[in-house]
Amino acid sequence: MADLQDLPYVAPTTCGEPDDTVLGADPAEAPTPSETDLGRARVLLAAQLVVDGHNTLAQELDRTHHHALQHGEAALDTDIPRIRAGGVGAQFWSLHVAPRHGADQLIGGTLDLIDGVRTLIESCPEALRLALTAAEMAAARDCGRIASLLGPVSGAALGDSLGTLRAYHALGVRSAGVAGTSWTAGPDGLTPFGQDVIREMNHLGVLVDLSGASADTMRRVLDVTKAPVILSHSAAATLTPHPVNVTDDVLRRLRANGGVCMVTFAPDQVARLAGVPAALQDVADHLDHVRRVAGPECVGIAGSFGTATHAPHTVGLEDASCYPNLIAELLHRDWPETDIAALTWGNAARVVREAEAVARGT
Repeated sequence: MADLQDLPYVAPTTCGEPDDTVLGADPAEAPTPSETDLGRARVLLAAQLVVDGHNTLAQELDRTHHHALQHGEAALDTDIPRIRAGGVGAQFWSLHVAPRHGADQLIGGTLDLIDGVRTLIESCPEALRLALTAAEMAAARDCGRIASLLGPVSGAALGDSLGTLRAYHALGVRSAGVAGTSWTAGPDGLTPFGQDVIREMNHLGVLVDLSGASADTMRRVLDVTKAPVILSHSAAATLTPHPVNVTDDVLRRLRANGGVCMVTFAPDQVARLAGVPAALQDVADHLDHVRRVAGPECVGIAGSFGTATHAPHTVGLEDASCYPNLIAELLHRDWPETDIAALTWGNAARVVREAEAVARGT
């Protein structure tokens, strides 16, 4: 297993290189964890690395040289050195294409993103490894590679076709969204065809991603699915009203489903007060809330990294090296180490494994 002491760790005083452009915040006000908690966080992460539920770097691959990602890309908030420094052992590569084109363009754009990520993985064999199963996630982690899971693709990019869904699966996609589709529109939240889509995802072992869907759609999907779901990049709507965040009644149902809400670091989804820049402590508040309402077995992490360095970021979580800061804050809040291990790796890996089991039984 990788030891974070041996990795090119970026200390919290330099994490995210202070920048006055981060939501207009004074970087000196960023929360700084104690050295004791930070040391404990690094030890925990060395033993149980992070599964990041939402990395958006795929959208930048056509503008970024693979060599820069391997050795350091100053223009972006993530690259392989910072992913390693942050203690990330696996990540989902978001394959969302902006829904401003027709179905053919969405499908073509999604295929281009899949090709781009797979090409990057093949060009970085010492750092990245494609993972199609929970066992492959663990195997990649255990040999020092970052397990790379393809998805979610956007629901609109399915083109209202089960065949397209099956084709994505054959290319390695293991997660798909349901938001923004014709089969989730309407008063019921899920049409009969939409129910067929969910059943086919269960049959293939493709995780259903509820992030961005309406509360009605989330409830109907939870009525239909036999497998655990994920919310790849959501936070608690009770704390921060936002269209991608999730209500408490859905979080309570997530406990029964066994799914995972992967709490995002996106500042607009976690900021607690209007006009006050989002900070690491806000993310911790959302994690506390999801853990309390849905249960410790239903919470995960979604850094949502993959944007320009100068774009708005949550203070204290400015780049992919910063995960130890968040774990240190949770330790300061007396999270048990067992709950932190579930948060970082255990819950996400379990959901992938259980989706596979459902697929084998359908």
